[in-house]
Amino acid sequence: MKNPFIAIGESIHASIPKTGRIMKQLSELGADAYSTPSEPLNYIKALIESQAGEGADYIAVNLDAFGEQGEALHRINPAFGGPQVAVDMMVEYVRLVREWGGGVPVCIDSSSDDVLIAGLKEWYNTDAQVKQPLINSVKVYTMDKILPLKKDFDYAFIGLLIGKEAPVGPGGSHSVDELYSLARQIFEKAVGEYGFKPGEIFFDSTVFPLAIDMPMEPNVPGYTYRAFETIRKIKSDLKMSGVHCSLGVSNCVRDWPGRKIGVCRAYVAKAAEYGLDAAIVNVAHHYGRVEPAAELLELVDAYAKMDGSAESLNKAMELMGKFCRENRKSTG
Repeated sequence: MKNPFIAIGESIHASIPKTGRIMKQLSELGADAYSTPSEPLNYIKALIESQAGEGADYIAVNLDAFGEQGEALHRINPAFGGPQVAVDMMVEYVRLVREWGGGVPVCIDSSSDDVLIAGLKEWYNTDAQVKQPLINSVKVYTMDKILPLKKDFDYAFIGLLIGKEAPVGPGGSHSVDELYSLARQIFEKAVGEYGFKPGEIFFDSTVFPLAIDMPMEPNVPGYTYRAFETIRKIKSDLKMSGVHCSLGVSNCVRDWPGRKIGVCRAYVAKAAEYGLDAAIVNVAHHYGRVEPAAELLELVDAYAKMDGSAESLNKAMELMGKFCRENRKSTG
């Protein structure tokens, strides 16, 4: 059965411990590492092929950890490392997805504009027909560097809703209105100036870990509330009809005590009620195709409704306490 969501496979991410170790081993094999058969290369090939086989609509690659390591090494000894490390690696991984992804397009995922640009250029560095890739991410303060590339390279993009200015919302975070305003700025620039279609734009209102989504001040909404309500507001705007909303779902269970897959499944189902139609996920878990447990859906719903009132906060805390008592030793 086809996933009702646009599923962006997250498995080729250097921050995943085992994957990061394998990537490091592969990078240490020398100039021919990405073309000469080896155990690390076979592992990466299997990751790519399995995500395609599980129905991923995009296969994401994130190598930011190597860029950070390269910059740290470069500061210690200018003869080594530097930000170019992640750029060079992204070129290789984009080629591997193109070769082994079975036609599934790449999602080039990086906080570095240079890495995004290098990956996009490499995706089209072939005579073969390839599908439109996805760029993650574009921000209001980077869009004038990234969006003009549309003229030469066809792509869709995720607009990350963060601004350079300090947020002025309750509790010192972006309010729903601020996040919505950022989306409108990106949308108007992308469609009005650079020729993107609404369906080529995804908005990410950012996932905050549920385990620490408990405001310490009165009358301050939770982060999950803001993320979900922003999705609702974007999807209710007729001027932006056709855009997608995406979230990096696995972040919601960072430091979570148990049943992580189940909680992610409930998170996706609840976010879908607000308009979520794309997600960065482990595609092997089939989010959106398996019914979430009722008690987990109730728990996520409590976070989604934590609007700053004492009643909503108390309900979320009560359900969280109950969950911890019952599931602390559970892993599934």
